[in-house]
Amino acid sequence: MLFLMIPVIIGLLVSGIYLGENRWFLWAGISTGVALLCVVMNFALASRLRCPLCMVPPLMNRRCSKHREAATLFGSHRLKVAQSIMFKDSFRCPYCGEPTAMEVRPGRPR
Repeated sequence: MLFLMIPVIIGLLVSGIYLGENRWFLWAGISTGVALLCVVMNFALASRLRCPLCMVPPLMNRRCSKHREAATLFGSHRLKVAQSIMFKDSFRCPYCGEPTAMEVRPGRPR
């Protein structure tokens, strides 16, 4: 989403300068705030999801080597994992290839 927001923000700033209207700068500031909020939320939520076998968070870019049969969506492994979680309620780890169901496992009694 950040890659989509950057051209929008730049376009709003250029439009504000070209047209000389201050409201475009306001919209650029709001868009920047939304983009930063999305980055922080993505980092906080993506770091919690981990593969149970290799313990690598598949929604974060770790620059580790991927499994040889890891699927991509539009060239992105993370986008494929996110799409699988949203629509199939499971995902296949791009690092080790382990299929994982998205369910909360019961904790150990204390």
